[in-house]
Parts: sequence; structure tokens; C-alpha cells
Amino acid sequence: MSEQQWTIAQASALTGLPESTLRYWERIGLVRSVERDPASGHRRYGEDDIETLDTLGNLRAVGMSVADMRRYLADRRRGDHAAGEQKALFQAHAQRLAEEIHTLEARRRYLELKVRYWAAREHGDLEQASRIADLIRPLIDRVNPKETT
Repeated sequence: MSEQQWTIAQASALTGLPESTLRYWERIGLVRSVERDPASGHRRYGEDDIETLDTLGNLRAVGMSVADMRRYLADRRRGDHAAGEQKALFQAHAQRLAEEIHTLEARRRYLELKVRYWAAREHGDLEQASRIADLIRPLIDRVNPKETT
């Protein structure tokens, strides 16, 4: 009995990933070359392919880079022997996300204060605008850190 196979359109529908992503990941070697139908030359995805694509879709959904996804797959092949490396990979990514969240929160706060600042100016309340400007100043470096060369 042969394993079930899916076309690229079916694999796309099953995984929620665009066909272009499936082709791209194959082209860059993130996923192994997919078997081809001997008669048509069309891709035929097997169960393992779908499982791998689902996993990669999850990693992409949390913002993991292609390099980290590649590392994850390589370590996954090593099973529990790579548990420490897998844990470190996810910890590092979680830390990057925490830093992004911190930056986004500073940007949101900056924008909220700018709205309040301009509302005060709109109403001619320059004293209130000045107080709000004092609150904005400390956020500027968090919102727009200066690059050092």
C-alpha cells in the first residue's frame, strides 16, 4: 500500500502556506526536494513532507528566521540528543520577541503621547503640551536608537 500523496495545491491548502512559499523553501533547500509524478513532473507531497511543512509554518508564524528554521530541522533529526540546542534556539527567539515587544510598547506610548501633545496644542493649552513633551523626550531613544559606527 502506497503512502498518500498531495499536489502542491492540496499541500498548500492543508498547511495554509502559499504555493510560492512551498516552492521557495524547496529552491533554497530548507525542505528536501519533493518527489515528482513521473508522468506529469508535478510535485507530490507525502505525509512526512506535510508534517515538515506544518512545523515550518508554525515556526514562520512566530517569526523565526529561515536560518533558525534550518537549524531547527537539522537538530530535529538528532532527536533528544539535540534537546539542549533546541531549547536554546527557542529561548533565544523568545528573548528576541521580548525585545521587539518592548520596542513596540515604547513606540505605542510615544504615539499616544504625541496624540495628547497635538490635542493640547489644538486646544491652545501650551502648558499641557509642554508637560507632555517632557514625557516624550525619554522615549525618543527607545523609539529611535541612534546607530553607532
